[in-house]
Amino acid sequence: MRILVVEDERKVAEALQEGLEAESYSVSLAYSGEEGFFRVSAEYFDLAVLDVMLPGRSGLEMLSTMRKQGIKTPVLLLTAKDTVHDRVLGLDAGADDYLVKPFAFPELAARIRALLRRGNPESRLRLAVDDLAMDLASHTVSRGTRELDLTAREFELLQYLLENKGEVVSRETIARDVWKDMTRHASLDNAIDVHMVRLRRKVDEGCRTKLIHTVRGVGFVLKAVAQ
Repeated sequence: MRILVVEDERKVAEALQEGLEAESYSVSLAYSGEEGFFRVSAEYFDLAVLDVMLPGRSGLEMLSTMRKQGIKTPVLLLTAKDTVHDRVLGLDAGADDYLVKPFAFPELAARIRALLRRGNPESRLRLAVDDLAMDLASHTVSRGTRELDLTAREFELLQYLLENKGEVVSRETIARDVWKDMTRHASLDNAIDVHMVRLRRKVDEGCRTKLIHTVRGVGFVLKAVAQ
């Protein structure tokens, strides 16, 4: 899952990034409302964590503009203000949830999980990690500006990895959930490995950040690791 954190206090932003990456999210940072709006307009994010008090364009102004332009990314607002009026302003601007500073990180993480579970139709049709994006409606996959030419089985396998990104999936679960085969005989294990090699080549070849990784003796995991 990709999360955009828009926070002008760099130490706070970096602490949030470190904590969320430890939870297996891919986190990008922006330090102003203008930068945050540019990022969320140009890239896909599963969720944005947005501070209300930002230099230049405020968090509420950024959020209001997002919604007016049809950007449906779920937004968790962070604010030091805790009056009913402030909460109403945030929710009316289009926020999905509201968290008052100072807060405990476990509560932030729990609210993010709840928002991601809630989701929306648009996010369920689009899967992404780092600059890899899969559109289930158009049945297309891209890595940055490059569209990937995948076979039907490679598409299914990559979709499964994206749906379980950050988690190690075994050959046994791949055989069961992708190949729909409960026997998992040796030849199927070999077929899975061959497809994974081909898929990894198409996804990662020429990219500094590698996404598909083998966990020796266990299975495979999809996560961004810079080489």
